[in-house]
Amino acid sequence: MQSNYLFPNTYKTIGWILLIPALLGGLTITIVEYEPSILDLHWPAVFIDELFGQNKLFGITKNNMLNEIVGVLLIIGLMLVCFSKEKNEDEFISQIRLESLVWATYFNYGILLLAIMFVFDFSFLRVMIYSMFTIPLFFIVRFYWKLSKIKKSLGHEE
Repeated sequence: MQSNYLFPNTYKTIGWILLIPALLGGLTITIVEYEPSILDLHWPAVFIDELFGQNKLFGITKNNMLNEIVGVLLIIGLMLVCFSKEKNEDEFISQIRLESLVWATYFNYGILLLAIMFVFDFSFLRVMIYSMFTIPLFFIVRFYWKLSKIKKSLGHEE
């Protein structure tokens, strides 16, 4: 089956190169709350909601861009790893890919339902921020877990 929506297999390596440092960096800056002053920049913004200032629809705001850089690298890395072809992409792999994506979506929304019921205030905001990245992360975990199980079972049959 022709999969026109997938990136070439070589993009997967680029994805891993971006994903691993971005994931480690994101976890580190979340725990340590590190913001280097060199990344404090005046940046265009669509919505500006200042705590003790006025709200604007468009404008320039001062922001530390580390979170944005890590977020962009994480999203690009996740998309390249998730949606790059396998070396031998066939209908069976496509089926595992689809099942893994559906499973990741169900799992993610199950966690969000629990968060809606039991997590509040700024902790809920943090859960929502993390949920931007969890569907592709859950997909990667399940997809490669299923592939490894299949490779092991094929190895035992030979």
